[in-house]
Amino acid sequence: MRTLKKLVAILVIVGLAGAAAGWILTVPETLSKTQIADLPSGDPVNGELLFWAGGCTSCHAAPGATGDDKLLLGGGLKLETPFGDFVAPNISSDQEDGIGGWSKVDFANAMLTGTSPQGSHLYPAFPYTSYARMTLSDVADLYAFMTFLPAVSGKAAAHELGFPFNIRRGLGLWKLLNLSSEPVVSAPAAGSDADPDLWQRGRYLVEGPGHCGECHTPRDLMGGLDKSRWMSGAAAASGEGRVPGLDPESDIGSWSAADIAYYLESGFTPEYDSVGGEMVSVQENMARLPAGDREAIAAYLQALPAADTN
Repeated sequence: MRTLKKLVAILVIVGLAGAAAGWILTVPETLSKTQIADLPSGDPVNGELLFWAGGCTSCHAAPGATGDDKLLLGGGLKLETPFGDFVAPNISSDQEDGIGGWSKVDFANAMLTGTSPQGSHLYPAFPYTSYARMTLSDVADLYAFMTFLPAVSGKAAAHELGFPFNIRRGLGLWKLLNLSSEPVVSAPAAGSDADPDLWQRGRYLVEGPGHCGECHTPRDLMGGLDKSRWMSGAAAASGEGRVPGLDPESDIGSWSAADIAYYLESGFTPEYDSVGGEMVSVQENMARLPAGDREAIAAYLQALPAADTN
C-alpha cells in the first residue's frame, strides 16, 4: 500500500512538472529590449515596396479588388484548411476594428514573433514564419506605410477551429519547431553563376516578405513547412488542386532568369500562356516592384538546389 502511494505521488509530481515545463515552453515570446531599441522611425516609401512584396492585399482586401480598393484592408477572406477555417482579419488603420491602435512595437512583434499586442500566439495562417526573416528596419518601414492607409470599419469574422486547434497556447510548441529567422537556403546550387548580391536580395524577398514558400512548399502533419522539399510544390491550402513547384525539377525548371522576371512583370509565360488562379494577385503585386527586385527573385529561383523528394 505504501509502495502504491509512493508511485501515485511520483506520477503526480511528474505530471505537475511536465505541465509546468509545457506552460513555460509555450509562453509567447516578444522582441528583446535591444531589438525594440533598434526599431527605426520607418520610411513609408520603402514600406510601400514591402507592402506589395508581402502581398498584403491578396488576403486582406476584398476578393477581386482593383485600383485603390486594394488598399482597403478590411479582411474577411476565408482560408479553409485541414485544421479549420481561418479568416483574414481587418488590418486597416481603423482604431477599433483594425490595427490603427497598434504601436510600432506591437506590429513588429506580430510580424517577427507571431505574438499579438494582447500577448497571445497568432495563428500561422498569418505567415510570420516567413516574415520572421525580415529586418527590423523593413518592418518599421512597412508599419510607417500602413499608417497612411484608409481606415475600414467592421471586424472580420472569427476563425472557425475545433479542438485542439482552438487552444492558442499550444502554438508555443509549434513555434519551437517552425519559427526561425535563419535563411532556408544557405547558398546557391553548386555550379550556379548567379551574382551573389542579386541572389541574396532574391533570397530575402522570396523567403522573407514574399513568403513564397508558404504556398509552394509541402507541409508536414502538423502544418509546418517541410524545408527538405523547399519550393517543390504542394497541395493547395484549400485542398483543391496543387500549387506548382519552383525548384529545378518543376515546370519552370527550363525557364531562364529573364523568363521568370518577365512572367512576374507581365503575367505571361515563355509559352505565351497567362497567369491564372491565386497567382494573378501575386503577379500583380510583383509587377509593382522595381525591375531589379524581380530579377533578384528570378536569380534566386534559378539557383535553387534540387529538393529532396525521397
